[in-house]
Amino acid sequence: MFSLIAVALVVCLALIFDFINGFHDTANAIATSVSTKALSPRTAIIIAAVLNFLGALSGTAVATTIGKNIVTPDLITPLVLISALIGAIFWNLFTWYFGIPSSSSHALIGGLVGGVIAGTGAEFVNWCEFAVIFAGLVISPIVGFAAGSLVMTVLFWVFKKSFPSKINNRFRKLQVLSACMASFAHGSNDAQKSMGVISMVLVSGGIIANFYVPLWVKVACALAMAAGTAVGGWKIIRTMGGKIFRIEPINGFAADFTSSLVIYSASILGAPVSTTHIVSSSIMGVGSAKRVKGVRWSIALQILLAWFITIPSAALTAIIAHSLIKVFV
Repeated sequence: MFSLIAVALVVCLALIFDFINGFHDTANAIATSVSTKALSPRTAIIIAAVLNFLGALSGTAVATTIGKNIVTPDLITPLVLISALIGAIFWNLFTWYFGIPSSSSHALIGGLVGGVIAGTGAEFVNWCEFAVIFAGLVISPIVGFAAGSLVMTVLFWVFKKSFPSKINNRFRKLQVLSACMASFAHGSNDAQKSMGVISMVLVSGGIIANFYVPLWVKVACALAMAAGTAVGGWKIIRTMGGKIFRIEPINGFAADFTSSLVIYSASILGAPVSTTHIVSSSIMGVGSAKRVKGVRWSIALQILLAWFITIPSAALTAIIAHSLIKVFV
């Protein structure tokens, strides 16, 4: 039986992870609208915080995938979850500091796998389910890239005879809608991951009999993410909003619209995806449709490298954290 102190520590770390996720990943949802001046930074942050909160309350399918599929909740110890969250939090802060758009989803999944390996052994990881989750993480950015390119191509075809200034003014207004969609979709997927971790420790600690997400957990995670969003993530905004390619309002709308549909579809299916990589791949798809040479592929390569190293890096950090805690506690 877990002690209440251990359970409380896991809950606190999960909410800290959600808070960091708020300023680390939510910048993705508003980066294009800020860079095109469709929204002021302050207004964008407020919109993102509110819509993230509402999105977080919209379902629990992703929470169930995180909380039940990677490892059975009954086999989890508080030390495993504490190590996992330390690994995920460390990697998020490390990549945020350097302005690298890495994935909080990858960080949390890597941290969970590393914590389980260190605490109970690799054989207790449900590798089949992990493979399914990993496949979703691989496929979703590809879908984002293809969909972004398709949507942008269609928009070019529809408005090919229109004046650029008139089109940009129209789509600058539409970007408010697409930023709302992207923020809601982000909350619907990312906030649920911490809900899954907290519900997992509640089951393992005997506080709830069966796995489900209590209302207070939903509200707490939604508030933590909204609070993190309010802090902002300007390092990531600079990368996503202008360094990949020069974004105009029509491009920003296409990227946000595309990524929000892909992310929310994944949320409905219960697939924990990387909102960071879906947004960035959508931007690259939109940029490629406009002009392939206009995309700064060196930045895209940096994002791709972060994609590959995040899971093993967070897992290794969790394993190190587990070892250090056992030594000093």
